[in-house]
Amino acid sequence: MRRHFQPLLEPLFDSFLASQYPVGIALAVNGQPLERHPAPAPEQAPLAIRLARRRKPSALGYLTRHAMPIPEDQRGVAISTLGKVIKRGWDWLGMTPALPEQINGLIDVPDLAASLTLNKGDFIRTGTRGAAYLAYRKAIQEAVSRQLEAWGDARAGTPQASSRMMRPLERDLDRVLEELSDDFPLLGSLVERRVGGQKRLPIDGKTTDIAAGTEAIAVLAAPSTAEPGPNEAEPAQPQTPPPPTDQDTAVSEPVTSTIPASASTMLPGHGRFRAPMRYGLGVQFEDRPDNSELGRLVESTVWINQAHPAHRRALASRSVGYHISLVVALALAPLAVEPDQEHAFITKFLFHWGQALDQPQGPRRRLRR
Repeated sequence: MRRHFQPLLEPLFDSFLASQYPVGIALAVNGQPLERHPAPAPEQAPLAIRLARRRKPSALGYLTRHAMPIPEDQRGVAISTLGKVIKRGWDWLGMTPALPEQINGLIDVPDLAASLTLNKGDFIRTGTRGAAYLAYRKAIQEAVSRQLEAWGDARAGTPQASSRMMRPLERDLDRVLEELSDDFPLLGSLVERRVGGQKRLPIDGKTTDIAAGTEAIAVLAAPSTAEPGPNEAEPAQPQTPPPPTDQDTAVSEPVTSTIPASASTMLPGHGRFRAPMRYGLGVQFEDRPDNSELGRLVESTVWINQAHPAHRRALASRSVGYHISLVVALALAPLAVEPDQEHAFITKFLFHWGQALDQPQGPRRRLRR
């Protein structure tokens, strides 16, 4: 009960969920009421996500850091809706801190109740209801990234291939996705937001759905010393994952995530970026000799099947860069468009990929002697 209905047993969420449960909630096991108490943690940072121009948070939670490793089933960030925990861990968020065994958190998003699947065990990732989940997921990524930076985390974000060949490849992929995101909004979550900037990606190119949570989102990760507004809840005081399973699916959100410039809404330590966070598209490799697929998209990472004969042929002919771009296009097509439009998407992707060679790379920094 505590694991699956954790927000209902923590006083932090009382005022936040009061509008959903006006008469309150009491949980009991075998006739014995469960005690309600805050989550024990030596260091806790509140997180709040607000829709544009709203004082009351649309999502509320926290991130905690422990001095010693915590049990495996408690690691990662849990996302809940109306007090019911739906997912927990780091995989669904598409990022992993340097010490995943010592960090966990919880955030409740009431609006996502409309985005649940029929079995209430996951969220829809397509259509208007799916776009709401995708938008909040992107906002939570940004809030968690900022807190990890404030804690001095040296390695957060989606795992990235570290070879010298992959760095320019991923740079070109970022450029291609940014260009395509205007025509294919569901690629929005794979476009990494630059510091000090934002990218508007309305769902249909014309309007936004405020009720579904697809309006521009402002992520406010306020310090614990900040005073809450009149309608706000009182804030609390202050491993690299294995290759995912076939059941996982990739998602992206088509809306703006805006980080306010006001220092009063930023976490302590903002502005010190020794190791920038990354939560855009990642490329990783895996061996799946018994699978005929060239690759697959899981959350925000494309996993290339390097055991596939086509990949080995690409290595032998020194055309692995083009092979990877084709695999990425094939993996993104089901996410970006309907099945009957996948061919047109792949063609357009490769067109922009080819144009990347003509794009200026920008001036190189001159080294001081």
